[in-house]
Amino acid sequence: MMLSEKQKVMVEKVGISHEMAGMQPAAARIMGLLYVADKPELTFDEITDCLHIAKSATSNAINLLLQGDHIEYITYLGDRKRYFRLKVSNWRDGFARRIEGMTKFNEILRQILEVRTPDTPEFNNNLKELIDFLDFVNQELPRLLHKWESRNK
Repeated sequence: MMLSEKQKVMVEKVGISHEMAGMQPAAARIMGLLYVADKPELTFDEITDCLHIAKSATSNAINLLLQGDHIEYITYLGDRKRYFRLKVSNWRDGFARRIEGMTKFNEILRQILEVRTPDTPEFNNNLKELIDFLDFVNQELPRLLHKWESRNK
């Protein structure tokens, strides 16, 4: 499988974006490849060959992406290969998990603020502002999602 120059650039852009969010480089590039590839499903060998990464790096990255629920695989009767694809359709679930994670983190921040020394008022005020912002985001995001879903029915 060959990628055009534009596709290669997009693989890198997606990869860098995911790396900046904390994903490992090989996993980030696999995400990029699965977004831009002409086929919606790619085999292990296609991924390895196209990205020019070692089989061990590919295997580790695929396992990470499977565990993170970013990708899934399918098989076809009579074909022993696994075909990997993005789980784009589950974006709502991922979004809900992020909101839940943000809510839990915000609760930890509240607990931190309670035990902080009063000798650092500027830091404490910044932390309080972050907590208030996360409260606001947690209130507004579900409404935005509901509004978007209502608009797209």
